[in-house]
Amino acid sequence: MKFADLGLSDELLKAIDESGYTEATPIQAGAIPPVLMMRDMIGIAQTGTGKTASFVLPMIDILAQGRARARMPRSLILEPTRELAAQVAENFEKYGKYHKLSMALLIGGVQMGDQVKALEKGVDVLIATPGRLMDLFERGKILLTGCNLLVIDEADRMLDMGFIPDIEHICTKLPAQRQTLLFSATMPPPIKKLADKFLTNPKMVEVSRPASTNLNIAQHLIKTSERSKREVLRRLIDAERIHTAIIFCNRKTTVRDLAKDLKSRGYRAGEIHGDMDQSSRIAELDRFKAGDINILVASDVAARGLDIKGVSHVFNFDAPWHPDDYVHRIGRTGRAGAKGRAFTLITPADAEAVDNIQKLTGQNIPTFSVDPDAMKAGSDAPRDDEPRRAPRERAPRRDERSSEDRAPRPARARDDRQREDRPRDDRPRDAGRKPRRDAAPQDDGPDDGWNGPMPGFLDIKLGR
Repeated sequence: MKFADLGLSDELLKAIDESGYTEATPIQAGAIPPVLMMRDMIGIAQTGTGKTASFVLPMIDILAQGRARARMPRSLILEPTRELAAQVAENFEKYGKYHKLSMALLIGGVQMGDQVKALEKGVDVLIATPGRLMDLFERGKILLTGCNLLVIDEADRMLDMGFIPDIEHICTKLPAQRQTLLFSATMPPPIKKLADKFLTNPKMVEVSRPASTNLNIAQHLIKTSERSKREVLRRLIDAERIHTAIIFCNRKTTVRDLAKDLKSRGYRAGEIHGDMDQSSRIAELDRFKAGDINILVASDVAARGLDIKGVSHVFNFDAPWHPDDYVHRIGRTGRAGAKGRAFTLITPADAEAVDNIQKLTGQNIPTFSVDPDAMKAGSDAPRDDEPRRAPRERAPRRDERSSEDRAPRPARARDDRQREDRPRDDRPRDAGRKPRRDAAPQDDGPDDGWNGPMPGFLDIKLGR
């Protein structure tokens, strides 16, 4: 369906056309008309389907009439992470350039005083993470009594991050008579309970079965061993001739070590994980978007919501611990109708995780085995002929097993040990491993929250 058939204003259609779009995605075609009719709505759609525009576009037209008052935002969009909040802000900026709407971001990691100043001017659209919003509300810096439109985005991610109690509290502070939109990739019972409590006769728009995967993504399981994971990954990268790829790991330490290993072998790789400061994250993401690097090693903080055009491949270096994460990880490719490929490296220990993924998605993912002899041959190749292979790679790995067996994901730093014969941080070879463990604890757990890049605006006049 064309955007021109959805009842949007001429100014908005002009901005959409200038952005290069004419055809609405299924979630957009299904959601925009009821939102314009001021109905509550539940949108269930997989990642990469244009979910953000399905509420940003009608909101721009709804808010075109009216005036913002100090400390009283007219609408509120709740996002689980800073990165997602920034992406929503970019959408408002792009599509609202012919409307004179003001917008502010209310997220952690920036000076609270600047955000208070933005609120005091009055904003039409407030995009916030629950934590910072609750903080300012409790300080008396913001009033929600004038907010007549609420969007709860990525509700399932909100659940994973423990934000549901905060959202319930926020909803009680909003006017009872309001329009509420809830978007989620899945609809677990707690989210349904939330919807039943705070939405009134909502329109349900579901464009794909919850937790289903994008049919444009070719999925593969690659059988390997813990010892061979990095070698298999490198061979896959070389064989696939990737354009851009994201490699997902379960732990932050795995992200760091794998990125370091890839860079040392000549790959244009970068990393994003929860221990990085915001300036480093945004710099790395910008490098990836600009093409300075074509491989981004990431923890699950980047699995949801990141809309990076042109990602051709996704590699799951670690099988995700939660099956929902699989759907979101591979959803970084195959976006906007493009084709994508997703490879998941699995070991015998991942059998249960794979079974849960296939049960959730309702798909049997093809499984391929990698020839161990080929891996051995690749590992033993001379350095001069194959610069990305190390002749003594396997011996240090055997030495590593006793210390690595304690971790749920022992492949994290295995291949890096081949470089133990090189000086590192001016420490003796024999003492090098243990101090590094102290500096970066092995069992650091999953990377649970995104504290992503903060855009260079807090109060933006979209008409500029």
